[in-house]
Amino acid sequence: MGWEYSEKTKQLFMDAVQGKPGTHLGEVENPDGLGEHGSIACGDALRFTFRVERNDEDPTQDVIVEARYLTFGCTSAIASSEALCAIIERGRYTPIEALKVKNSDIVEYLDGLPKQKIHCSVMGAEALESAVFNWAQRRGVDLESLGVALHTGGEDEGRIVCKCFSLSEPYLRHKIQELNLRTIPEITGAIKAGGACMSCHHVPGGLQDLLNEVWGEGPKTLPLLTTTPPPVAGLGPPGVSPEEPAGVLSPYQFAKKIEKTMDQYVRPLLQKDGGDVEIVDIKGNLVYCALKGTCAGCAHANQTLKMMVERTLKEMVDEHIRVIEV
Repeated sequence: MGWEYSEKTKQLFMDAVQGKPGTHLGEVENPDGLGEHGSIACGDALRFTFRVERNDEDPTQDVIVEARYLTFGCTSAIASSEALCAIIERGRYTPIEALKVKNSDIVEYLDGLPKQKIHCSVMGAEALESAVFNWAQRRGVDLESLGVALHTGGEDEGRIVCKCFSLSEPYLRHKIQELNLRTIPEITGAIKAGGACMSCHHVPGGLQDLLNEVWGEGPKTLPLLTTTPPPVAGLGPPGVSPEEPAGVLSPYQFAKKIEKTMDQYVRPLLQKDGGDVEIVDIKGNLVYCALKGTCAGCAHANQTLKMMVERTLKEMVDEHIRVIEV
């Protein structure tokens, strides 16, 4: 099933990818603050930039008047970034005041996010912290003397707990406390840790040990995973038929939902840059697509299909969809 997004989240996403006035997708030229968070290799990456109205007498009174972002993320990442920029600009916050904007404020602004997508709001807050740190360096502001402690990413020095996403022990401890994370699924939903190979869940010094230490709880006996996860079509043994779409949709309804998602979410973004995509065929959960215009033959064509087309269809239609280029 696709994620259940609020109407506000979907509208913010559509307005952003279509470049409507008042949206913030882009980059501030010669920014006063620049911050990045995430990794393209992990599927989510965000660059946050802002411009301030300078106070010549006291740089701590600089006011953020323009905020922009670039992201390789999904619907939630784009909508969360839009929310962050809107909150900061409308509040006319100083960079230090902007640090009070938490991921919970972003989620509230969006009228909620699926639990599996809370990490997108965290990503925006992390990029903001990094941008404020960059602003402070440029303006000669000593944040430490002002009592401002920043945690600017998973690269904090310390032992790496989640190797898939390079998240360290100090960073994880901080996020477990800040976000009141009580279980491993909550950690994964909020900051992705443990969401890939899962080998860091119950090893000594792993996620469960950190939870026990932070909250002062004893070891928990959790059931082991005994069921086989759904197969990904096309990755099984040769001769295996594509997996049928999950849920109760008929093949016709499934295809129509894919077409609607492509027309409303995917194609407008590609067309903005002179590209396009055409559905050639749909067999089970395999969607055969051909890129058109500037996208055809582009060196980043495979990334476009996987990071945008396939990812959007997985979220909006069915998580088992696989896009095949033809």
